[in-house]
Amino acid sequence: MAARATNLVASGRRRRLLLGAGALVAGGVALAVLVLAGADRGWRLLLVLPFWFGALGVFQARGRT
Repeated sequence: MAARATNLVASGRRRRLLLGAGALVAGGVALAVLVLAGADRGWRLLLVLPFWFGALGVFQARGRT
């Protein structure tokens, strides 16, 4: 079996994981605030961005890419 090539060193993986998790938490908090405030659906749709970047960071850290 061939050795797995990685693009990220340990510090880069940790940074992406922490930033990704932070973006997911920030998106969750923002969603809770917008829902409790009764914000329009269009404002909540903007939360796709922090959730997207958060998931991207976590998946890249876990996949070592």
